[in-house]
Order: sequence, then C-alpha cells, then structure tokens
Amino acid sequence: MSTVRDTLNAALKEAMVAKDNARRDLIRLIQSAIKQVEIDTRKEVTDDEALVVIQKEAKKRREAIEEADKANRADIADAERAELALIESFLPRQLSLDEVKAVAAEIIAEVGATSTKDTGKVMGPLMARLKGQADGKTVGQAVRELLNA
Repeated sequence: MSTVRDTLNAALKEAMVAKDNARRDLIRLIQSAIKQVEIDTRKEVTDDEALVVIQKEAKKRREAIEEADKANRADIADAERAELALIESFLPRQLSLDEVKAVAAEIIAEVGATSTKDTGKVMGPLMARLKGQADGKTVGQAVRELLNA
C-alpha cells in the first residue's frame, strides 16, 4: 500500500515528465505544507495527518472560490477550481450530502438527539466516523437539516 507521500512523489514525477507546470507547482506546494507541519511538530507526519493537511489546502481553495465568485472574478475562481480538482484527486472520495445524512441519522439515533440543542452530541462522533470523507460544513448542514425536521 502506498503512502500519501509516495502518491504525491509519483504524481510530481508524472507532472515533470509531462511538463505540466501548474500541476507540478501545486504538488510541490502540498508537499511543502506537509513538510512545514513536520518542522512545526518536530515529528514525521502520518498518512492521516498528511490527509488533514491536504484537506486544509482544499478548504482554502473552496473559500477562495467563494470569495472570487462574490467579487465577480471568474478568472480567479476558475483557476482555484482547477487547483481544487487536482487537490481532491489526492483525497478519499467525498461523500454526498445524502450519504452524510444517512450516517448522521444513525448517530442521531445512537445518541438520542432530538433538537438542534443536541448538535454538539452528534457532531463529535459523526466527524470521527466520517474523517476524511466529508468536510465539516457538509456534516453540519446534514445534522441541522435532520434535527430541524
């Protein structure tokens, strides 16, 4: 089984051979973000921790897309979307809202949540179960919709 780093290194080599400078630069940016975490924590990053770093990079792109759309800057939004698509190729498949709702319904039944006041009880176990498969915004939306229903 290859590690996240092995996957990134292989993708970097492919991008360099194909002379795909944008892809090469983005992969190097991800690798440097992972390296920075290692420097900050003074220990080697595990695969799970590397995935968290990649997810943070994806989140930055999503926020940049949102801001660019608000500012009517389609050129910036398109560039960020292209980067986001590449970053997401290194992440596990993200669950849809409906898939998240199905898992959230199980957790709600397990903890006995009945209203939006119980959101905190649901979010902890749900985020742990969906680690790497869904972002917090989607999970929060699913929980709110189910508890408000």
